[in-house]
Parts: sequence; structure tokens; C-alpha cells
Amino acid sequence: MKFFIFAALFAIAAADSYKAAEYAPKYEAPKYEAPKYEEVTYAPQPYSFGYDVQDKESYNDFDHSEKSEANVVTGSYRVALPDGRTQIVTYRADSYGYTADVKYEGEARYPEYKETQQYKAPAYPAPAYKAPEYKAPAYVAPAYSAPAYKAPEYKAPAYTAPAPKATGYAVAPSYKSYAPAPAYKAPAAYPKY
Repeated sequence: MKFFIFAALFAIAAADSYKAAEYAPKYEAPKYEAPKYEEVTYAPQPYSFGYDVQDKESYNDFDHSEKSEANVVTGSYRVALPDGRTQIVTYRADSYGYTADVKYEGEARYPEYKETQQYKAPAYPAPAYKAPEYKAPAYVAPAYSAPAYKAPEYKAPAYTAPAPKATGYAVAPSYKSYAPAPAYKAPAAYPKY
């Protein structure tokens, strides 16, 4: 038993002198810098391209070519129009703006106008059919007789009014007041200063 008491005292003394570790790690909030974007501008690069489409089944016939030299773009395109002409556009785009030269090759062809024929409404003969013949129905309408019944006879009810029961009170009750009548005294006169 003494051993347990000694162990308990030792545990209390040890717990009293215990200190938590002071070397706990400290974390700092991460620091992020906003990304820096530099706008990169490139000098215009020279280019040149061209294409040509000729599809007789879909009646597509056009081409386009363009060429760039530093800050000047030149080019042309050609389109077959539905009226049979070919439109040719030659353009130039530079610091002064967009300039286009439009030319047409060929002559416009439209189909000849033909007046429509006057159609007369077809004449149909009136229908020829025999109107149906209706015969009178061969049945006799039913004869209804008036209903025969006897009106009910009502008898007046026979009852007697109930007689009032005696309550034991001959007259209406009267209530007496047992409270004394109030009596008021005049207030005492106070001297004026």
C-alpha cells in the first residue's frame, strides 16, 4: 500500500514539473507572386498563298491568292456569279486602309421571260344520281297511361306537453349586500407656507 501512495506522489510531482515542447514547428503562409506576362509582339512575317476551286457539278468556280510584304497585303479573288459573269476583285491593304478594284468579265444572261398560259377552269358535269326514297316507319308508337296511385294521408301528431317540475323555490331569490356603506372623511387642512 505504501508503494502505491509513493508512486502516486511521484506521478503528481513529475506531472507538475512537465513542460510542453517549445520547439513546435511554425508554418508560414505560402507566398505567391502574381505571374508576370509580357506581351510579345512580332514583326509582320511575309507570306503568300493561293487556291483555286473548279467543280462543274456544283457550279463552283473561284480562286483566291494573297501576298504580304512587311505592312502591305495585296491579293485578288475571282468568283463565278449566277448570272454568268465572273467577278474579279484586286485589293491592297496597308497603313492607308483597304482599297479594292472590282471588275466583271462576261455578259449577264438571264432566262427569257415567257408569259404563262391562261388556263380555264375545267368544266365538270353535274353529278347524276337518284335521290333515296324514304318510307314511313312501320311501327306503332307506344301508348302510355297515367299512373294510378293513392295520395298518402297524413294525421296530425298526438302528444301532450310535459308538465313543469317543482323546484322548491316559490319566489325569485333576493341577494342582500353585507358590505358596509363607505364613509368618507374630509381631508385635514394643512398650513400654507
